[in-house]
Amino acid sequence: MHLATATHFLRHTIPLKLSDFEFEYPRELIARYPAEPREGARLMVVHRETGTIEHRMVADLPDYFEAGDVLLANDTAVFPARLYGQKEKTGARVEVFLLRELNPETQLWDVIVEPARKVRVGNKLYFDGGLEAEVIDNTTSRGRTLRFHFRGPTEVLHALIEEIGHTPIPRYLRREAEPEDKARYQTVFARHRGAVAAPAAGLHFTPALLGALEAKGVRVASVTLHTGLGSFRPVEVEDLTKHRMDSEFFRVTPEAAEVVNGALRSRTNTVTVCSTTAVRAAESSLSADRALKPGSGWTDRFIFPPYNFHVTERLLTNFQLPRSTPLILVAAFGGIDLIHYAYEEAIREEYRLFAFGDAMLII
Repeated sequence: MHLATATHFLRHTIPLKLSDFEFEYPRELIARYPAEPREGARLMVVHRETGTIEHRMVADLPDYFEAGDVLLANDTAVFPARLYGQKEKTGARVEVFLLRELNPETQLWDVIVEPARKVRVGNKLYFDGGLEAEVIDNTTSRGRTLRFHFRGPTEVLHALIEEIGHTPIPRYLRREAEPEDKARYQTVFARHRGAVAAPAAGLHFTPALLGALEAKGVRVASVTLHTGLGSFRPVEVEDLTKHRMDSEFFRVTPEAAEVVNGALRSRTNTVTVCSTTAVRAAESSLSADRALKPGSGWTDRFIFPPYNFHVTERLLTNFQLPRSTPLILVAAFGGIDLIHYAYEEAIREEYRLFAFGDAMLII
């Protein structure tokens, strides 16, 4: 087990800017496929109090849990959100990326289109399976509101999208989605359809790893946050206070709240939140006494330093993209200087980066 220790960390006393979250990395460190087996990925363990860094494996996670501890994950399920169609008359190829269903009764969806300059209000689009749609509004430079013309219940439309859609693997992988990605880009926690991106830290878990945690007496609970554009829209302002997140749907069940709050009240047990999306769900649903509160709704919470975390005591995450809202959240939890140091260490040690890459446990 290799250890690294940072000797000092500067404490920022001025407002942080977007450029504080920039870093360079070799492109060959981008993980284009997940580790096999999933728990065979590497695990960087970052100790906030001492600045010590351990280099372990995801399979070693149970070593960092005790009986009664809680692992809180995001149980959203990714759906095949990328559709390829053709424009009426010209037959030009169009990509439609489904973000979220706005109204099931009227079959309205919030989408992103490529190439945007050629997709205008009034255009009709045709997809496999006889599915048709019409562009009815512009929302952003690439965003559109789309109405499907589908005769049938919503469940049948969803089933058709499942059949003709493509797994929305990240663009930076620079490869087309493969049939195997439908399973690769889904976590073992996935229960509720609605995400266009997987909670990456959850991709490391297998039934065997969950079994090892449960054998130690770890309680596994889940919240739901349907990962959409809110988590991944680029931050385009230097002043972080001016960035606005797109809203994403979240749900906290009474069962999850009971398990988490029991650990929070304990003097010995801890709550480890798996993925930044689960953090946002948990930190968006707080009672008056700052406990986790059951409920559902939409959150546009943007977590950036300084931030006082109320539910998240430890964080399991993947290595995040530069200048991204997940990276900014991780820095708010771990401390920007320590996280900078950890990322430098990860690059030196050639950790695999991003959605299919290695993991970081911040304790």
